[in-house]
Amino acid sequence: MSKRDLKKYLDELSKDQMQEQILDLYTRFKEVKVYYDFAFNPKEDKLLEEAKIKIGKEYNLNVRKPKARRSVAQKLIKHFKKLEVQPQVIADFMLYNLEMAQIFSGERRIKQESFYVSMLNSYREAVAYVIDYNLDDHFKNRLEKIADESYEQRWFNHVAFENELQRF
Repeated sequence: MSKRDLKKYLDELSKDQMQEQILDLYTRFKEVKVYYDFAFNPKEDKLLEEAKIKIGKEYNLNVRKPKARRSVAQKLIKHFKKLEVQPQVIADFMLYNLEMAQIFSGERRIKQESFYVSMLNSYREAVAYVIDYNLDDHFKNRLEKIADESYEQRWFNHVAFENELQRF
């Protein structure tokens, strides 16, 4: 069904029928419920805190074999963007993820090159996001600390972090 056809269909519905359709969607599809819950009660601080807890679990040093998956943070960032969370909150979370990864790698030496490559990708995305939304004043110091830490921990790609920082 095209958007035009959907609009035509919705125009034919009465107010009560429209309400029933939306309530049905709300109860059937989790994404619709999440959207409406956030739209009418946008507790961004709570959402951010829950996301930070999930990232903390990914890099949990008390677990024998932590997962340290970049994909978990990427899914959360995508979800934040879909909900249209404030850019400052999204940027904060992007940097938090990198900071947690660096704490993790500082405690446990990581041998997989893919970890460092994925962290560089996350860093590039964060820098681009901060620039796109003019958040330089808020986040430049944290971005510099992350680049410095990549050097101090002797990440093989630390020069790329420095180069990315030069975009400012």
